[in-house]
Amino acid sequence: MITIIDYGAGNLKSVEKALNFLGYKTEVTDNPDKIKNAEKLILPGVGSFKNSMDKLHERGLAEAIKGVSAPLLGICLGLQLLFEYSEEGDCEGLGMLEGRIKKIPDCGLKIPQIGWNSLNIRGGRLFEGVKNKSYVYFVHSYCLDARDKGVVSATVSYGAELEIAVEYKNLFATQFHPEKSGGVGLRILENFAKI
Repeated sequence: MITIIDYGAGNLKSVEKALNFLGYKTEVTDNPDKIKNAEKLILPGVGSFKNSMDKLHERGLAEAIKGVSAPLLGICLGLQLLFEYSEEGDCEGLGMLEGRIKKIPDCGLKIPQIGWNSLNIRGGRLFEGVKNKSYVYFVHSYCLDARDKGVVSATVSYGAELEIAVEYKNLFATQFHPEKSGGVGLRILENFAKI
């Protein structure tokens, strides 16, 4: 069973559909006890960092998420929330990983980055069987600046080199949307489901 955390930040259905398509049972919940006791967790999300952190605190989910030892996959905003701080809304995150979320550097390209971009894979269990330079789907205006570059498992080039996936102990996260990234994304979700 894969538990999808519902904190009112949307994009739950497409994640749930992709996992169900792969044959995995899912449960969507905002119950802190179910989150604490889950076998595997996904923290999805689209929208504002500060608004989402407010919702996590209001629902008692922030502390529940911080306490999990089960494998947890953050997707898009879900990746950003795992870190200490975001420039968006000048707001503290969950602080489960060290680093900051900052505006994508202005290199003359359109911000937000919307569309497909090719992965520069550094390694990690999420990317087993995924070819380097595979394309995945993005929608984001902010990006990661991890304190420990050793946790970064993939980057993309978008004017600058952006850190877009991390892996550390039980924590996994992607800035891109695997549930919207075709066969490559399904493979990444399958890899997570098998961890």
